Amino acid sequence: MVVNPVNIPEGLSLPLVEEFFTLQGEGYHTGKAAYFIRLGGCDVGCSWCDTRFSWDKDLYPPVETNLIISNAVKSGADSVVVTGGEPLMWNLDYLCAGLYDNKISTFIETSGSRPLSGKWDWICLSPKRNIPPLDSICFIASELKVIIQDESDLEWAEKYRGLVSTSCMLFLQPEWSRSRIVIPQIVEYIKHNPAWRISLQAHKYMHIP
Repeated sequence: MVVNPVNIPEGLSLPLVEEFFTLQGEGYHTGKAAYFIRLGGCDVGCSWCDTRFSWDKDLYPPVETNLIISNAVKSGADSVVVTGGEPLMWNLDYLCAGLYDNKISTFIETSGSRPLSGKWDWICLSPKRNIPPLDSICFIASELKVIIQDESDLEWAEKYRGLVSTSCMLFLQPEWSRSRIVIPQIVEYIKHNPAWRISLQAHKYMHIP
Protein backbone atom coordinates (compact mmCIF):
# COMPACT_ATOMS: atom_id res chain seq x y z
CA MET A 1 0.00 0.00 0.00
CA VAL A 2 1.35 3.41 -1.00
CA VAL A 3 0.73 6.02 1.68
CA ASN A 4 1.11 9.72 2.35
CA PRO A 5 4.74 10.97 2.63
CA VAL A 6 3.88 12.61 5.98
CA ASN A 7 4.51 9.23 7.64
CA ILE A 8 8.12 8.99 6.48
CA PRO A 9 9.79 10.99 9.34
CA GLU A 10 8.31 8.59 11.90
CA GLY A 11 9.31 5.56 9.83
CA LEU A 12 5.70 4.44 9.39
CA SER A 13 6.31 4.45 5.64
CA LEU A 14 9.50 4.07 3.65
CA PRO A 15 10.57 4.59 0.01
CA LEU A 16 10.77 0.93 -1.01
CA VAL A 17 12.83 0.17 -4.11
CA GLU A 18 12.60 -3.61 -3.98
CA GLU A 19 12.34 -6.55 -1.61
CA PHE A 20 13.36 -10.15 -2.23
CA PHE A 21 14.39 -13.39 -0.51
CA THR A 22 17.81 -14.65 -1.57
CA LEU A 23 21.27 -15.61 -0.29
CA GLN A 24 23.62 -12.98 1.04
CA GLY A 25 26.45 -12.47 -1.41
CA GLU A 26 28.98 -10.29 0.41
CA GLY A 27 31.02 -10.13 3.58
CA TYR A 28 30.80 -12.21 6.71
CA HIS A 29 27.34 -13.66 6.08
CA THR A 30 27.96 -14.76 2.48
CA GLY A 31 25.85 -17.80 1.60
CA LYS A 32 23.21 -17.30 4.29
CA ALA A 33 19.54 -16.88 3.37
CA ALA A 34 18.06 -13.44 4.09
CA TYR A 35 15.21 -11.18 3.06
CA PHE A 36 16.48 -7.97 1.50
CA ILE A 37 14.76 -4.61 1.82
CA ARG A 38 16.26 -1.95 -0.44
CA LEU A 39 15.30 1.65 0.31
CA GLY A 40 15.49 4.59 -2.08
CA GLY A 41 17.64 7.67 -1.66
CA CYS A 42 21.40 8.20 -1.54
CA ASP A 43 23.51 11.34 -1.38
CA VAL A 44 26.87 9.57 -1.29
CA GLY A 45 27.00 8.96 -5.04
CA CYS A 46 29.90 6.57 -5.62
CA SER A 47 31.06 6.55 -9.26
CA TRP A 48 31.13 2.75 -9.38
CA CYS A 49 27.81 2.11 -7.59
CA ASP A 50 25.90 -0.91 -8.94
CA THR A 51 22.54 0.26 -7.53
CA ARG A 52 22.32 3.75 -9.02
CA PHE A 53 18.65 3.11 -9.74
CA SER A 54 18.04 3.50 -6.00
CA TRP A 55 19.57 6.98 -5.64
CA ASP A 56 16.54 9.12 -6.49
CA LYS A 57 14.12 8.74 -3.59
CA ASP A 58 11.39 10.55 -5.52
CA LEU A 59 11.12 7.59 -7.89
CA TYR A 60 9.84 5.41 -5.04
CA PRO A 61 6.56 6.47 -3.41
CA PRO A 62 6.46 5.70 0.33
CA VAL A 63 5.12 2.26 1.20
CA GLU A 64 3.50 1.41 4.53
CA THR A 65 6.16 -0.09 6.80
CA ASN A 66 3.69 -2.59 8.24
CA LEU A 67 3.31 -4.04 4.74
CA ILE A 68 7.08 -4.32 4.34
CA ILE A 69 7.28 -6.12 7.70
CA SER A 70 4.42 -8.42 6.72
CA ASN A 71 6.12 -9.37 3.46
CA ALA A 72 9.33 -10.23 5.32
CA VAL A 73 7.41 -12.42 7.77
CA LYS A 74 5.54 -14.21 4.95
CA SER A 75 8.84 -15.01 3.23
CA GLY A 76 9.83 -17.32 6.07
CA ALA A 77 13.24 -15.69 6.41
CA ASP A 78 14.80 -15.52 9.87
CA SER A 79 16.87 -12.42 9.04
CA VAL A 80 16.44 -9.20 7.09
CA VAL A 81 19.12 -7.08 5.43
CA VAL A 82 18.22 -3.40 5.03
CA THR A 83 20.24 -1.71 2.30
CA GLY A 84 20.00 1.04 -0.29
CA GLY A 85 20.85 3.55 -1.48
CA GLU A 86 21.74 4.81 1.95
CA PRO A 87 19.14 3.34 4.31
CA LEU A 88 20.02 5.62 7.23
CA MET A 89 18.48 8.54 5.38
CA TRP A 90 15.29 7.20 6.99
CA ASN A 91 14.03 6.48 10.49
CA LEU A 92 14.29 2.70 10.84
CA ASP A 93 13.12 2.38 14.46
CA TYR A 94 9.60 1.25 13.56
CA LEU A 95 10.79 -1.22 10.93
CA CYS A 96 13.25 -2.88 13.30
CA ALA A 97 10.74 -3.03 16.14
CA GLY A 98 8.26 -4.80 13.89
CA LEU A 99 10.84 -7.30 12.72
CA TYR A 100 11.97 -7.98 16.29
CA ASP A 101 8.37 -8.57 17.34
CA ASN A 102 8.33 -11.34 14.75
CA LYS A 103 11.67 -12.79 15.92
CA ILE A 104 13.49 -11.74 12.75
CA SER A 105 17.14 -10.73 13.07
CA THR A 106 18.08 -7.35 11.62
CA PHE A 107 21.16 -6.56 9.54
CA ILE A 108 22.02 -3.24 7.89
CA GLU A 109 24.53 -2.22 5.25
CA THR A 110 25.40 1.47 5.45
CA SER A 111 28.06 3.99 4.52
CA GLY A 112 27.68 5.32 8.07
CA SER A 113 27.20 8.87 6.81
CA ARG A 114 24.01 9.41 8.86
CA PRO A 115 23.13 8.88 12.53
CA LEU A 116 22.01 5.37 13.37
CA SER A 117 18.35 4.54 13.85
CA GLY A 118 16.84 1.12 14.44
CA LYS A 119 18.05 -1.81 16.52
CA TRP A 120 20.53 -4.07 14.72
CA ASP A 121 21.98 -7.53 15.24
CA TRP A 122 24.66 -6.83 12.63
CA ILE A 123 25.98 -3.55 11.25
CA CYS A 124 28.03 -3.74 8.06
CA LEU A 125 29.89 -0.46 7.64
CA SER A 126 31.06 0.25 4.10
CA PRO A 127 32.77 3.67 4.29
CA LYS A 128 32.83 5.91 1.23
CA ARG A 129 35.25 8.71 0.43
CA ASN A 130 32.52 11.12 -0.80
CA ILE A 131 30.88 11.32 2.63
CA PRO A 132 32.96 9.56 5.33
CA PRO A 133 31.19 7.71 8.15
CA LEU A 134 30.42 9.11 11.58
CA ASP A 135 32.77 8.03 14.36
CA SER A 136 29.79 6.87 16.41
CA ILE A 137 28.97 4.18 13.84
CA CYS A 138 32.58 3.11 13.43
CA PHE A 139 32.76 2.23 17.12
CA ILE A 140 29.79 -0.17 16.96
CA ALA A 141 30.23 -1.73 13.49
CA SER A 142 30.13 -5.53 13.41
CA GLU A 143 31.82 -5.64 10.02
CA LEU A 144 34.00 -3.24 8.04
CA LYS A 145 33.74 -3.81 4.28
CA VAL A 146 35.85 -1.53 2.11
CA ILE A 147 35.43 -1.44 -1.67
CA ILE A 148 38.80 -1.53 -3.43
CA GLN A 149 38.95 0.22 -6.81
CA ASP A 150 42.72 0.71 -6.83
CA GLU A 151 45.65 0.31 -4.47
CA SER A 152 45.10 3.73 -2.87
CA ASP A 153 41.91 2.34 -1.33
CA LEU A 154 43.98 -0.02 0.79
CA GLU A 155 45.31 2.96 2.74
CA TRP A 156 41.70 4.17 3.15
CA ALA A 157 40.80 0.72 4.49
CA GLU A 158 43.56 0.85 7.08
CA LYS A 159 42.38 4.25 8.26
CA TYR A 160 38.99 2.79 9.18
CA ARG A 161 40.49 -0.38 10.57
CA GLY A 162 41.96 1.95 13.17
CA LEU A 163 38.54 3.40 14.01
CA VAL A 164 36.47 0.22 14.43
CA SER A 165 36.59 -2.08 17.45
CA THR A 166 39.03 -4.97 17.71
CA SER A 167 36.11 -7.41 17.39
CA CYS A 168 34.96 -5.94 14.06
CA MET A 169 35.32 -8.30 11.08
CA LEU A 170 37.47 -6.83 8.29
CA PHE A 171 36.78 -7.30 4.56
CA LEU A 172 38.27 -5.96 1.34
CA GLN A 173 35.93 -6.21 -1.64
CA PRO A 174 37.05 -5.65 -5.25
CA GLU A 175 35.02 -3.13 -7.21
CA TRP A 176 33.20 -5.40 -9.65
CA SER A 177 34.19 -3.73 -12.93
CA ARG A 178 37.88 -3.84 -11.95
CA SER A 179 37.89 -7.18 -10.15
CA ARG A 180 40.38 -8.88 -12.49
CA ILE A 181 42.88 -6.11 -11.84
CA VAL A 182 42.40 -5.60 -8.12
CA ILE A 183 41.84 -9.18 -6.92
CA PRO A 184 45.55 -10.07 -7.28
CA GLN A 185 46.44 -6.87 -5.40
CA ILE A 186 44.00 -7.71 -2.60
CA VAL A 187 45.25 -11.28 -2.38
CA GLU A 188 48.84 -10.12 -1.95
CA TYR A 189 47.79 -7.49 0.58
CA ILE A 190 45.89 -9.97 2.74
CA LYS A 191 48.80 -12.40 2.67
CA HIS A 192 50.85 -9.71 4.40
CA ASN A 193 47.95 -8.30 6.47
CA PRO A 194 46.03 -11.40 7.61
CA ALA A 195 43.53 -9.54 9.79
CA TRP A 196 41.67 -8.82 6.54
CA ARG A 197 39.53 -11.21 4.50
CA ILE A 198 38.29 -10.89 0.92
CA SER A 199 34.62 -10.45 -0.05
CA LEU A 200 33.77 -11.44 -3.63
CA GLN A 201 30.09 -10.56 -4.33
CA ALA A 202 29.16 -14.22 -4.68
CA HIS A 203 25.60 -13.37 -5.76
CA LYS A 204 26.94 -11.93 -9.02
CA TYR A 205 28.82 -15.14 -9.78
CA MET A 206 25.64 -17.11 -9.02
CA HIS A 207 23.45 -14.72 -11.05
CA ILE A 208 20.96 -14.25 -8.22
CA PRO A 209 19.62 -10.97 -6.74
